[in-house]
Amino acid sequence: MSQMSDAGFHCFAPDWLGFGFSDKPEKGYDDFDFTENEFHEELDKLLDVLEVKYPFFLVVQGFLVGSYGLTWALKNPSRISKLAILNSPLTASSPLPGLFQQLRIPLLGEFTAQNAIMAERFIEAGSPYVLKLDKADVYRLPYLASSGPGFALLEAARKVNFKDISSRIGAGFSSGSWDKPVLVAWGISDKYLPQSVAEEFQKGNPNVVKLQMIEGAGHMPQEDWPEKVVDGLRYFFLNYT
Repeated sequence: MSQMSDAGFHCFAPDWLGFGFSDKPEKGYDDFDFTENEFHEELDKLLDVLEVKYPFFLVVQGFLVGSYGLTWALKNPSRISKLAILNSPLTASSPLPGLFQQLRIPLLGEFTAQNAIMAERFIEAGSPYVLKLDKADVYRLPYLASSGPGFALLEAARKVNFKDISSRIGAGFSSGSWDKPVLVAWGISDKYLPQSVAEEFQKGNPNVVKLQMIEGAGHMPQEDWPEKVVDGLRYFFLNYT
């Protein structure tokens, strides 16, 4: 974000409600059940507060955040100018990591969700690199400070239907359904999502979707090789039509 800001972009990176250091709704008390529609509604409210009135550039990445960001975009195409996708499930063939399967198992899910090193281990498992200690601390700290992020992850993981969402994403961004420019910047060393997912998605709308493979990067290319990601985003947002 600092590199994009230096290039003249005004950047926001919101946590989904319940995650990071955002507010932590309590089940049964705050009328929030961590569903797709509720996350969409909260993002709408945030954009209103930020007074984002004009079409903007949207960047998404990841299984939960990326998926819900993309389904929000499909509901709000007029608000998107260009869309950039980093490694996210994009087709019905996208596999589901073991973490999300564990979270759905009674008791094991509760135990897994409160493991403070879960986030960094998930990132490292999808990457060709080990996180530096200072970066690992950033991901670990919310889980050490509160049980809220673990609870949010548990609830959201048990509510989401990845197969249904991935199918909607694949169809919604296909030729004849989506015409805004899309960049898929893909870390080819992703141990969760194979390169074939990005290629299949691109083939579904080849005139709109630009595919850029990032060597040396895994599931979170913005962590593994941010300079390459920034170069790709800058060129796409400023030059690609």
